[in-house]
Amino acid sequence: MADSASSSLMKEQTDKIVPMVWFSCALAALAGLLFGMDVGVISGAQAGIEATFQISEQMMGWIVGSMMLGAAIGAFGAGQISRLLGRKKSLLLSAVLFVAGSLLAAWSWSPAVLIAARILLGLAVGIASFTAPLYLSEIAPERIRGTTISMYQLMVTVGILAAFLSNTALSYLEGESWRWMLGVIAIPAVLLFVGVLMMPNSPRWLASQERYNEARQVLNKLRSGEHEVENEMDEIQESMKLEQHTSGWAMFRSNPNFRRSVTLGVALQLVQQFTGINVIMYYAPKIFQLTGFEDTAAQLWSTVIVGLVNVFATFIAIGFVDRWGRKPILYTGFAIMTVSMAVLGTLLNIGTTTAALQYTAMTALLVFVAGFAMSAGPLVWTLCAEIQPLKGRDFGITCSTVANWVANMIVGTYFLVIINNAGGPITFWLLAAINFLFVFFIAVFVPETKGISLEKIEKNLMSGKSLRNIGT
Repeated sequence: MADSASSSLMKEQTDKIVPMVWFSCALAALAGLLFGMDVGVISGAQAGIEATFQISEQMMGWIVGSMMLGAAIGAFGAGQISRLLGRKKSLLLSAVLFVAGSLLAAWSWSPAVLIAARILLGLAVGIASFTAPLYLSEIAPERIRGTTISMYQLMVTVGILAAFLSNTALSYLEGESWRWMLGVIAIPAVLLFVGVLMMPNSPRWLASQERYNEARQVLNKLRSGEHEVENEMDEIQESMKLEQHTSGWAMFRSNPNFRRSVTLGVALQLVQQFTGINVIMYYAPKIFQLTGFEDTAAQLWSTVIVGLVNVFATFIAIGFVDRWGRKPILYTGFAIMTVSMAVLGTLLNIGTTTAALQYTAMTALLVFVAGFAMSAGPLVWTLCAEIQPLKGRDFGITCSTVANWVANMIVGTYFLVIINNAGGPITFWLLAAINFLFVFFIAVFVPETKGISLEKIEKNLMSGKSLRNIGT
């Protein structure tokens, strides 16, 4: 009887999530808000920038694309920065870069300075997009890990929507309103910096530095009972005993199991980008024009609706990722994206000559956004943070994050070329076919990691289990 009562009390303590976990997760997810704002803000500022500096479309392209270049560079260096300085200090660095980049962008006196500012902002985005999901995966208990990492993606979508709305509001200001549009990002960046100062270090990073006492102290703040703390510390220390090289690159060269997890992480990020989501985000007005919405105001408001759908559909992932699991949600999302792109391509082929067909095409586009936001958007970041072993985690997530930004640049650069040459119907049918093929990729290679500790996933990986079974 006493054993039963003790077991019940232990389970109750284990199921409890202490406030410090939610507080730290919320602050880390704020980095996603800044990420999203930087992605979305430039769309509203372009006309004002062109009018101020009298620049060509090619120069405008450099200004827009420079952030993605900075993000790729930032993501490439983020692994080393995160390994040496820790997750917390890396987030502090990204906050400083966000503040500096946004203020420099607002005060830019030439296109060259604005490009430099956008590269600074890109560095911040690259570091944040690497570090925040990693930090979240390492401080959250496994039973809510998917939910907390999905919070980060939710904040990215909120940031995009906030940028669309702030652009609309600030456009009514007299003078060079684009400077306010770009400078307003400094406000949440300062809040991020102050908030991160109050966050604990990642216990797993502390353990990787052999600072086990500090790691235990942090876990005492993040977990609800001594039993849970000791179990997690035992798993972390056991993970540290595995025969692994201290260098991620050396480990990648020598350990075929680690190469498998890195390759899967890169593939997941390529899958995410080649769904076509950033085609929609970057060129939504152009696509709405193709579907028959000629009025500029209607196109811009349609873009805001895209942002709203993107935000609300992400709540589906947050609510169900740790109940249904990763793979069922991914199957559902990719099925939705396949059908919606096929419908959109067919409607464009028929011709959206009536209001009913125009709104049906718009609905298909919004359904696609919802399918992405509930699945590939948040869950790819979740999986990439979960599948890498502790000592190679920085290197593995660096590779996958850089792959994300490189694919982002490719999609953003060549979409207009493809759609102008192939036409709307073929382009969207092609996206439908790609998303259909991704369903088979998920079935064959992607593991189900719901409710499994990072250390157990690592042990399965390193023992040579097939990738889709490392979460069992």
